[in-house]
Amino acid sequence: MAAVDVAHTVTGSGPPVYMAHGIGSRKEMWQPIMAGLADRFTCVAYDQRGHGESPITPVPFGLDDLVDDLEALRQKLGHDRIHVMGHSLGGQIGPRYALRHPDSTASVVALSTAAGRTDEDRRKLAAVIQRMRDEGIDQVLPALCDRWFTPAFAEANPDAIERRIAQVLDTPGEQFLCVFDIYGDTEMAPWLHKVSAPCLVLTGEHDPGCSPRHNEFIHGELPDSELVILEGLRHSIIVEAPERVVGPVRAFLARQPG
Repeated sequence: MAAVDVAHTVTGSGPPVYMAHGIGSRKEMWQPIMAGLADRFTCVAYDQRGHGESPITPVPFGLDDLVDDLEALRQKLGHDRIHVMGHSLGGQIGPRYALRHPDSTASVVALSTAAGRTDEDRRKLAAVIQRMRDEGIDQVLPALCDRWFTPAFAEANPDAIERRIAQVLDTPGEQFLCVFDIYGDTEMAPWLHKVSAPCLVLTGEHDPGCSPRHNEFIHGELPDSELVILEGLRHSIIVEAPERVVGPVRAFLARQPG
């Protein structure tokens, strides 16, 4: 499948950091992170195919198609080596990009992602995806939001929850389910040990699907990685606590050569 010319924004100056969002999200999710990085880094945020302002393409497509979209964007913008930061599904795109394009990868930041899933993990995730197909995405969203946000944040920030729900519902259903399939079907365990780029692995303490256990596994498989667990948070760390994410990300990126 041909690469897609994805919608994107470029903010700041310095070494380029490409930002890959997760399922049913948008490039705008990175704004609070960019605010903490743009004084030192060129922040490139983009919409995955089928999301936001990017083209809708036939389904199914796979993880390597999303990697191809990222590589096409790098070539279009003319950057030599890039830092790749991704959240959730985007956290799978980053390591896969580094595996396929090692000479173009300066480092990887994997936020709230998963590998080393058990059979029980896979059964639970498959059941959620099947329920969305059977009952409708909107019927499962309340349960997803419970996994994404802490109760205290959801109660205090109803507008943020509404915006996140609107993003999902504004994503064409077949595109949303396709990327959810990619996220569920991707198991990085067989090839993580081949990723040579320096990596930061970061997740929330109470993220049920991208738990510390999954991220400790990722950290253990990667040849060169750092692990950060943010206490008290669930999955949507960039929405709920961007100020807690920016610190370790900025410090990690600043330590990388060039």
